[in-house]
Amino acid sequence: MKTISTLATATALASLLLMGGAFAQTAAPAAKDAAPAATAAKAPKEAKPRTAESLECSKQADAKGLHGKERKKFRSECKKSAGAAAAPAATK
Repeated sequence: MKTISTLATATALASLLLMGGAFAQTAAPAAKDAAPAATAAKAPKEAKPRTAESLECSKQADAKGLHGKERKKFRSECKKSAGAAAAPAATK
């Protein structure tokens, strides 16, 4: 009789511990007011078509092995100089 009550107690304790883990994994319900804002924030941005100057500057940055801030600065300067070089040619 003692064995059955010990087994029942151990089973009950184990099921309580396992059930706690199952409840911990459920997702919290989203607030109704926040739902539209969250879906609007996740909407993909429309990609602008990249110009030939932008693509060329990216290729040059890749060839130089630039990354991060250096790449961004190089591409910015490259696109400005490419735009300035293209402007006088367009006015001719």
